[in-house]
Amino acid sequence: MSKVWTDKELIQSCLKDNPIAQKLLYDTFASRLYGICLRYSKNEEEAQDILQDSFIKIFTKLDTYKFAGSFEGWLKRIVTNTSIEYYRRKIETEKVEDISFNPYLAIESDKSLEIEELLKMIQELPEGYRMIFNMYAIDGYTHGEIAQKLNISEGTSKSQLSRARAHLQKKFKEKFELPRKSVQPLDSFFRLLK
Repeated sequence: MSKVWTDKELIQSCLKDNPIAQKLLYDTFASRLYGICLRYSKNEEEAQDILQDSFIKIFTKLDTYKFAGSFEGWLKRIVTNTSIEYYRRKIETEKVEDISFNPYLAIESDKSLEIEELLKMIQELPEGYRMIFNMYAIDGYTHGEIAQKLNISEGTSKSQLSRARAHLQKKFKEKFELPRKSVQPLDSFFRLLK
């Protein structure tokens, strides 16, 4: 019969470089953390890179976890921050696309949207839109926090979010062949990813 580890035992064993504990930590949390990586990345390969970078940080910073609050929450914050850092490194060399969308277009649909389809639509967003959309709509950052983390203005954050939502609404409209005057906020779809 295999041992059931508490978070504290698992962390302490990992800190002692126990390979069994390290593998168990990875196996226990990798799939959940990969979901966050997928939301922030444009494809699976990029998500794998972010996950790998995240686990390197997790194992090197494990001694900083103070057993206050949820361990899983601590891990998710590292993955989110690693995703944001990955994006910031990329935008230093790439310019965010400036696509004009109608921010007032909204849709309504009785048709179901699978989580995988929504995730794919989010991954197809231009880099800046995807980062800000994830940070604001899914992870709950304020525009002020986003501006500080990404070194942009709050106005840019609001504008990028508006464009991201409009882009997603356009994709929903195309997918479901909705009439022009259909209106419903996207919030119910965003809750699928939390």
